[in-house]
Amino acid sequence: MITELESVVLTVDLPDHRLRQGDIGTVVLNHANRGYEVEFVTLGGETLAVVSLAPEQLRPVGHGEIAHVRPVEAA
Repeated sequence: MITELESVVLTVDLPDHRLRQGDIGTVVLNHANRGYEVEFVTLGGETLAVVSLAPEQLRPVGHGEIAHVRPVEAA
């Protein structure tokens, strides 16, 4: 079960929000396991997006994974 404040990995591209599969976000609200509000933040601390996601659009961060940095496309 994914809980609030847990880091998660996006499993789909969300071009309307400038997000790509593999981006890491933080669950800020759990909708009784029916879905999640997830915040995505740049490394500089700027909130890029807060989006509602279905359970199949994210997954927990796995053991032994490493983060990867990419530039965010201009809005």
